[in-house]
Amino acid sequence: MRLPLRSTVSELVAGSVVAAAVSLVLQFAVARLGISEPSFAPEALASLGAALVLLITFVLLAVGPTRLPRPVRLAGTWAALSTFTTLALAIPLQATRYYFGGSSTDNAFRLQYMTRAASTWGLSDMNYAGVAPYYPGGWFWLGGRFANLLGWEGWAAYKPYALIWVAVTSVVAFTLWSVVVRRRLALLAAIATSLAGMLHGIEEPYAWPSAAWLAPIAVLAWHALRREERAPRWTLVCVGGYVGFAAITYTLHFGFAVLLIVAMAVVVGVFRVRRGERVWPTVQRMFFRLLPIGVVSGLISLLVWLPYVLATHVFTDNPRSAALHYLPEDGSFLPVPMTDASPVGALCLAGFAWLVLRARRSEVAAAMLTVVVAIYTWFGLSTLALVAKTTLLAFRLNVILGVVLAVAGVFAVLEFIGWLRERVDAAYAARITVLSCALGLLGAITLTQGAIGSALAPSATQAYDDYYPTGDNAKGARDPEQTGSWADDVYRAVSQLTGRPPQRNLLLTTDYKLLSFQPYWSFQQETPHYANPLADYDGRTAEIERWTKARSGQELLDMLQRSPFTTPNVFVLRNQDSPVASEADQERAADPSDENGRKLALNLKGDAFPQLPNVRDYDVFFDPAAFDDPRFERREVGPYTVIALRDAR
Repeated sequence: MRLPLRSTVSELVAGSVVAAAVSLVLQFAVARLGISEPSFAPEALASLGAALVLLITFVLLAVGPTRLPRPVRLAGTWAALSTFTTLALAIPLQATRYYFGGSSTDNAFRLQYMTRAASTWGLSDMNYAGVAPYYPGGWFWLGGRFANLLGWEGWAAYKPYALIWVAVTSVVAFTLWSVVVRRRLALLAAIATSLAGMLHGIEEPYAWPSAAWLAPIAVLAWHALRREERAPRWTLVCVGGYVGFAAITYTLHFGFAVLLIVAMAVVVGVFRVRRGERVWPTVQRMFFRLLPIGVVSGLISLLVWLPYVLATHVFTDNPRSAALHYLPEDGSFLPVPMTDASPVGALCLAGFAWLVLRARRSEVAAAMLTVVVAIYTWFGLSTLALVAKTTLLAFRLNVILGVVLAVAGVFAVLEFIGWLRERVDAAYAARITVLSCALGLLGAITLTQGAIGSALAPSATQAYDDYYPTGDNAKGARDPEQTGSWADDVYRAVSQLTGRPPQRNLLLTTDYKLLSFQPYWSFQQETPHYANPLADYDGRTAEIERWTKARSGQELLDMLQRSPFTTPNVFVLRNQDSPVASEADQERAADPSDENGRKLALNLKGDAFPQLPNVRDYDVFFDPAAFDDPRFERREVGPYTVIALRDAR
């Protein structure tokens, strides 16, 4: 290994601090640009800023080592990597408070988790009160502390926090690669990692770090398992630290990392036995090298998973989750990014060829090829899991595959350049270096512009179009026909009707986005796929449907009294007779033959896997007479009817 333990730890800590500070300062500067959307000006500035950073970096690489002190060179590298990622990603979002994807689809759940984390110092489920958290909350818990530090609401802190993590991820990737390859190669590997993430990966900022760092960690694990002499204990501890980090941030990557490292141990053990070593001593050696990884990762994972482990009696009473019930198109076929007719495809093809050709002689190539094989194995297992009516969400590993092949492509190109320099006249060697750096710069700029202008463009547009909790969006639009424009009025109505702070209210709401911006508890999660299995999603749905049969206020109150669940004190239902109701609701209200036309509607979802989409949307209807009781207080807010229980104040 090229970096001693002390240097590795100190660089990881110092580099992360520098990256976070640089990113935050640049974000505040970018936010002052004030460019109104729609416009291509932010994209132009982002492309120029990123290109300038790349230009300086590649010029310095072409010139060769400088006489600057090592700490200065390191700080400059950290600053360059964090500046590159922050300018490329923050400038397109300069006039919106949202991250890529806005508050729609999966981001609604992420904002809800951030809002929950900012409202409490403990680990809590994002949605259900009194239920041990199921989705790992390590990343979001730290995000809550970041929001508290800034004095911002959780949803508002999500964008700067995510951008900081993207910057930190690049710098940490550089340090990890510096442990296994030369500094110059590590820098190029970090740039390739960042570019791969911009194309596909950074939209899940809590999953991106474990995806970006897996390749160098795999090399470290492969080295530690293959080492003939005494096991490198601190290397094993570091690998265990990564696995534990994955466990508290993104469970899928944790599971894949465990499979990968165990598979590596099996492969190494088989090779040792084939060389003549005895089976049992080999098994013992592999076990004692895996043990520190398991102990360290287990202790770290308990920081987040202990409440759930205890609630399920150490997984002996673990309800079935629908989280794995999703099979999109890119999860149905084996990923082959190396066949794409694009610069990225060419780079991945070069990387794939290098891995196959160099695996026998290069420890780095062998480890990375093992990652690739493990990904395809995971795809195969995920497909077989369909027999059991589930999946392993294999498509989520496409990010890791893209990173591994892109970095391998960089190594392939560098090895080819070295081979070429050895076979030409010395007078041409310097020219080859300059040409290589120029072509590398051109390729990096091309990929950066492709990410900014194409890959991330739809998500950036969503960030400008989605409504804030104030009832308008980044463009200043406030359309009464858009449900988001009524959010502020709904929050005000809930506060006035209950007299409670948000975290003491439990809602049954047809508009789940309300939960993204205020730390309300909710009786039901938006979809079964994000629902905590301990909360009994199906049971709660059945309970809601039972409540809809109430025909008087007293009957509904009796049902709420007898419910096995903690019942809502606020109902936010759709008023189909509202002049700003959706077109479908207005048509139903105007149809005299529809018995549900004058009722209050609530949207529910059911698991439709393996169909696509994997959720089934349907409405249930409450009779307005069910709330005709003095203990209910009612207020009309745009397309909604907000009803609060007086007794719950």
